Amino acid sequence: MTTLDVTLVQGLRAGLRGPVLVAGDPGYDETRAIWNAMIDKRPALIARCIGVSDVLACVRFAREHSLTLSMRGGGHNIAGLALAERGLMLDLSLMRGVWVDTAARVARAQGGCLLGDVDRETQLHGLAAALGFVSATGVAGLTLGGGFGYLSRRFGWTSDGVRSMELVTASGRQLRASEKENADLFWGLRGGGGNFGVVTGIEYELHPVGPEIVGGPVAWRAESAPEVLEAFRRTAADAPPELTLVAVMRKAPPAPWLDKSVHGQLIVMLLACYSGKPEEGEKLLAPLKSLGRPVGDVLQRRPYVTLQSLLDATQPKGRRYYWKSEYLPGIEPELLAKQLEHAGRISSPHSAVIVFQLGGEIAKRPADHSAVGNRDAAAVLNIAASWEKPEDDAAQVEWARSSWRDMKRFSTGGTYVNFLTEEETGERVAAAYGKNLARLGEIKARWDPDNVFRMNKNIPPAAGRA
Repeated sequence: MTTLDVTLVQGLRAGLRGPVLVAGDPGYDETRAIWNAMIDKRPALIARCIGVSDVLACVRFAREHSLTLSMRGGGHNIAGLALAERGLMLDLSLMRGVWVDTAARVARAQGGCLLGDVDRETQLHGLAAALGFVSATGVAGLTLGGGFGYLSRRFGWTSDGVRSMELVTASGRQLRASEKENADLFWGLRGGGGNFGVVTGIEYELHPVGPEIVGGPVAWRAESAPEVLEAFRRTAADAPPELTLVAVMRKAPPAPWLDKSVHGQLIVMLLACYSGKPEEGEKLLAPLKSLGRPVGDVLQRRPYVTLQSLLDATQPKGRRYYWKSEYLPGIEPELLAKQLEHAGRISSPHSAVIVFQLGGEIAKRPADHSAVGNRDAAAVLNIAASWEKPEDDAAQVEWARSSWRDMKRFSTGGTYVNFLTEEETGERVAAAYGKNLARLGEIKARWDPDNVFRMNKNIPPAAGRA
């Protein structure tokens, strides 16, 4: 670094409560390491923000010195959007406070919170926000991209449950966005990704859930897949909004709940969550549990908060990940046959072909209720490649891409913005935003005309001027 650079860094450090890290500093490499090890970039500066004043100072600093800004909450995004080469990373991971108002049934979460932070605090009161599937995911990234999980069929996208957001804008202003304050910005924040500012706080609606639900997986050998997947399709078609199902095909991990004879072998697995009365869930799910000869079954009454972390071990930080994803108009037998076919080509012990059930409350709101869009989708297909060694990159990425090329015929034409990988831009981003892209471009032109916030699935300001 030049003398001028050192002086600039010293000035930024003096103005922040949190530490500022550069290459060579203790903690620099640990902080820049994110969930997806395929993304390896070296920011010029990492600002570990303690509060909103730190965020404000960093946004102004980045603009003044023409540094690319990136924001890290949980660092769990598949595309590695938390990192910008030689940029300024705003690391919010020290801002993890959660405050629950039981009377109003709302929770306010700081921008660095993980899903598990929110779930642990809200479940103390038998309440929950509609969040995602993995407790180490950051709430900000999940919510800004729409977000879905076990409760979405009952309560809508994660972003549908947002009452307000606090953020720092490109002009270096702190403000609040809600239905009554900066309503256009609020609309865009609920699905438009990180295009409009640094979100420092989110207020969520809470719903009575748990603390006990019926949830967990049941697994069968691969030869049972046609029967199991057909049962999944039939059950999903008639499921009440309290029930969410996920169909997974992968090689069996060495988990203690699975019969040792199937470890390393291809299995089909159904994950379920029934968030209504447990006795009703047990009755509804009994036919699935009694189907064929399961090789593992831990679909049972359990605390909701444990269900929310049940998949964490399948998504550890530091593996290499590559996904291809599409929204589906329905769960068709032909699609499920292809799920079985391409799962049969899996070579990594960690990869999977997954179908997530949607519908319910998501589909009941108008298509333009928020920027997230794609409310007509019945399910999400995710071809999830996951492996350990860099030398396997080419083969694993090609498995995902070739499977996707064969299965995208079943798509609605839309895709989930939070599942887009690093290279997916242009048409893929347009497919994620759909008819909402033009309005998002207008909001971008109003709030970030210089495209300060571009480390995202970017909406160019020009899109709103065309």
